[in-house]
Amino acid sequence: MNKNVILIIYIFFSVSLYSQNLKLEEIMKGNAFIGSQPENERWSIDGQKVYFDWNPNNELGNSTYFWKKGMTKPELAPASEALFSRLDLRKSSNPDVYFYLDKGRLYSYSLKNKVSKKLFQHSSPISNLQVSATAGLLFFRQNDNIFQYNINEGSLIQLTNFRKGKADEVASQKETFLKTQQEELFQFVRDQEALKKWNAEKAKLSMSDFPKPYFYGKNTFGGLKMDPKGNYATFRLLDEVEGKREKMEAFITASGYNDIVDTKEKVSVNNLIPSKFGVYNVAKDSVYFINFSTLSHIQDVPKYFELYEKNKNVEKKNKLIIVQEPIYNDDGSYAVSEIRSQDNKDRWIVRLNLEKNTFEEIDYQHDEAWIGGPGIPSSSFGRGTLGFLADNETVYFQSEETGYSHLYTYNLKSKLKTQLTQGNWEVRSVALSKDKKAFYLTTTTTHPGNRSFYKLDISTKKMQPILTNDGAHEVSISPDESSLLVRYSYKNKPWELYVASNKTNTSLKQITASLTESFKAYSWREPEVITFKAQDGTTVHARLYKPQQANANKAAILFVHGAGYLQNAHNYWSSYHREYMFHNMLVDQGYTVLDIDYRGSDGYGRDFRTGIYRFMGGKDLSDHLDGKKYLVENHGIDASKVGIYGGSYGGFITLMGMLTAPKEFASGAALRSVTDWAHYNHGYTGNILNFPETDPDAYKKSSPIYFADNLHGDLLMLHGMVDDNVEYKDIVRLSQRFIELGKKKWSLASFPVEAHGFKETYSWVDEYSRILDLFNQTLLKK
Repeated sequence: MNKNVILIIYIFFSVSLYSQNLKLEEIMKGNAFIGSQPENERWSIDGQKVYFDWNPNNELGNSTYFWKKGMTKPELAPASEALFSRLDLRKSSNPDVYFYLDKGRLYSYSLKNKVSKKLFQHSSPISNLQVSATAGLLFFRQNDNIFQYNINEGSLIQLTNFRKGKADEVASQKETFLKTQQEELFQFVRDQEALKKWNAEKAKLSMSDFPKPYFYGKNTFGGLKMDPKGNYATFRLLDEVEGKREKMEAFITASGYNDIVDTKEKVSVNNLIPSKFGVYNVAKDSVYFINFSTLSHIQDVPKYFELYEKNKNVEKKNKLIIVQEPIYNDDGSYAVSEIRSQDNKDRWIVRLNLEKNTFEEIDYQHDEAWIGGPGIPSSSFGRGTLGFLADNETVYFQSEETGYSHLYTYNLKSKLKTQLTQGNWEVRSVALSKDKKAFYLTTTTTHPGNRSFYKLDISTKKMQPILTNDGAHEVSISPDESSLLVRYSYKNKPWELYVASNKTNTSLKQITASLTESFKAYSWREPEVITFKAQDGTTVHARLYKPQQANANKAAILFVHGAGYLQNAHNYWSSYHREYMFHNMLVDQGYTVLDIDYRGSDGYGRDFRTGIYRFMGGKDLSDHLDGKKYLVENHGIDASKVGIYGGSYGGFITLMGMLTAPKEFASGAALRSVTDWAHYNHGYTGNILNFPETDPDAYKKSSPIYFADNLHGDLLMLHGMVDDNVEYKDIVRLSQRFIELGKKKWSLASFPVEAHGFKETYSWVDEYSRILDLFNQTLLKK
């Protein structure tokens, strides 16, 4: 036989053999096996180059690379250029001049001459640069105070004088017997006191034009911001609260001694903190606070209160709120701000009149579950999409008013509210064009699992499709808006960088090639994104991995993604890339794998997002039971040969499945699992289950630890011992319950050096080898 033919046959069978024998030791290396994908992509300010962080040579970490038109492949950027590319340069009214901060120092930069000039440096670093192009002013923060730099004059003045604590009380001024005696007896003491008083009077005269100090006590001071004209500084004060934090012990340390680390505060009404929104008037050198007690619905009581007898006659009072830093139009004539109730059921957008110390309500949003969605952070301390259009009198924002997050405008003069986008899809991200007459939107118009890119004309509301192929497009627009830098991926194709023209249905040109030869040697499956009906009629999306019929073993594994509010049944590369490769390995062995976007997942609108309100382990678990039913009825799966696994929230659902539906799953692997929601953090848990003190029933029915006596199948638990998100104590408490109840079909694997997200390959390998052994022994050997 021809030697070349023999060689081709050998290569074919070698690749085929490799492709059918994925090794945990390799795939659990993550990106070291796949190839490090580019990230943190950005344009140079002149639009001639693109920069990104990359590690194509498998070094210890990322480096900055660049690419420009005409290059065949990216090149490593010089160190100084790499550092400059990361700076946040702010435009001024002069198109040639930019301003930026670097290591706490203020610089200007000439685009024409490519020259930086240091404008200000002090022993205390500065931060929070604001550029007021219309007024020719710069504002920055230093030690919790605002300074103003006049671009034209080169002058610098301090505008505010906020200080922690109370006005100093000089001990020597207090009358005591000894102090009086010293002054009576010694001329020296009398002379010293006279000199102190003389110096103090001179200091007062020299500081007469300096802002008066404002002492804010022991409160937490934050959110300091200046208006574009330099007339008003706004700030936020939070009352002092002595919160108790969870403590975590680290056993494997460099010193050989255990470390004790503070982690987080547990969910509680005690974390709701009174706050005030303050205004400093520069001209009047005075501070005042805006009273928001007339906000609509500010005294509304949550509906779940009605479920408890103790709340039937509860006294109405104003909800605690958080006021965000104002957003100003270009000339500072209008200021708007977002306000959130601290139970996160209300969101107001208001126009502020800082001169008159008043406000006017623009929009009110309410959710009996919790406020959230794309462009609307689920934290009461977060700020959503909010800004001004070109006319400087129209505000834009996002709202879930129709059940999906869409884009709206509100004209402050006509008081007309307009919905710009609509449909059973979401606006995922918003960027305003340079002329502020159009938006660039990332949406789910074509499919919940796609991230498509459009240009929306504000006046006509017409959407111009630019990038709409299946997959995800993360787009950075060039400074002149003629070109696009796109980070794109597909279900079985990891992220790469591309460039494209900014035009209708444009095509992509690839500029990075990140994948290793080892990764490319395997024929990675393209999981089918399917839907099935849940028992309440809701459509549920899932990724389905199917083996060849001849290889099918009639066993199935359900994977439960973490985070709760996260999407994984989509058409692009998963952040769960190790799990994706593990699922390919499982299918090679004949398993069917179903990866469900259960209730509470991201990407499907408000009702789906809040479907777990007051009951985690309710519809999110029943969606998995319905997924199992779908596999049994449509894909020949043996109902007695189904396992379930997942991490974090996925570990929690695994526990709820094993303990509240004990006959449904033969086995389960629960990784880094929440076992009792009363021991989890405040913001996330308080949104979904309210608070243990006000809604204890929601916590009891949602926490696996209350159902430990129901364990029937084989349960494997795995947890990092230095997990500062879901503490190791969570799994220890459940283990003690199993011991006290005499349960035997469980085991716990502990990982001494791992936190919530594992870092070490050997830990990943150990973890997933145990999971694989569990399923092989419990689902196949029967």
